[in-house]
Amino acid sequence: MGSIDKESAMNPDYQRIETAIRFIEDRAVDQPSLDEVADAVGLSPFHFQRLFRRWAGISPKRFLQFVTVEHAKELLAGSSSVMETAFEVGLSGPARLHDHFVSLEAVTPGEFKSGGAGIEIGYGIHPSPFGDTFLAATERGICGLRFVDEDPEGAVAWLRGLWPGAELAEDRARTREIARRVFDRAAAERESIRLLVKGTNFQIAVWKALLEIPPGRLVAYEQVARAIGRPAASRAVGSAVGANRISYLIPCHRVIRSSGALGGYAWGLPRKRAMIGWEASRGYLAEAPHAQAVG
Repeated sequence: MGSIDKESAMNPDYQRIETAIRFIEDRAVDQPSLDEVADAVGLSPFHFQRLFRRWAGISPKRFLQFVTVEHAKELLAGSSSVMETAFEVGLSGPARLHDHFVSLEAVTPGEFKSGGAGIEIGYGIHPSPFGDTFLAATERGICGLRFVDEDPEGAVAWLRGLWPGAELAEDRARTREIARRVFDRAAAERESIRLLVKGTNFQIAVWKALLEIPPGRLVAYEQVARAIGRPAASRAVGSAVGANRISYLIPCHRVIRSSGALGGYAWGLPRKRAMIGWEASRGYLAEAPHAQAVG
């Protein structure tokens, strides 16, 4: 197999943002200053502040307020009603509370058994606010989305493992437009995004529940378990969250531990923290249009 074509980064800022988040996590007890964080990423405080505002829309100081354990606990305290309501209206029904632009379809039992035999999947690597993404799609919807840092060829092997019976082909022209809709929120709200998933009935119930979590909100594994009517299955919920193969769109990054700790994330905790803060900042800016000037 030849090498996979990669587009130039739409957001080259992310690698420095992740470096900054890692530095802040490592030095959390010391509460590093803006000057220290800027120095860690090789920029002056002025240029780091400008870079951060370009990426997040708000200042580093304001962003950090959105990714503290204390803030996470506040969000958890107010999120139980969201999940309970989602369960009451019926997660399998067409009416959804949030992210109406995303719909989820499961493969047929025959397709599940055959590993997707007869399904054609196109894939491509595209930039995103959180680094390069490997996106795979069928005529029926996106069937894979993961982040690729240094091993794009490994992403194809990953896709083949998920869909061993499907026909795979690189098709960046097709997946580029899909990627635009995924990460351009305004476009996504105008144009629906379909997902095609392969999983057990329990996994699919969990993934549907995750779609009910609004951007900028967080829930605990136990809350998801209660929402799907399996209150004693929080450990199994955790396994289903970890089995999600359509990152970001099925927002497993919005599920954390009841203590307020982030828990695990396949693509690294700094990226999970970046997603949480990035989504929270967009909600903050939407609610306070002049926040950027004062935040």
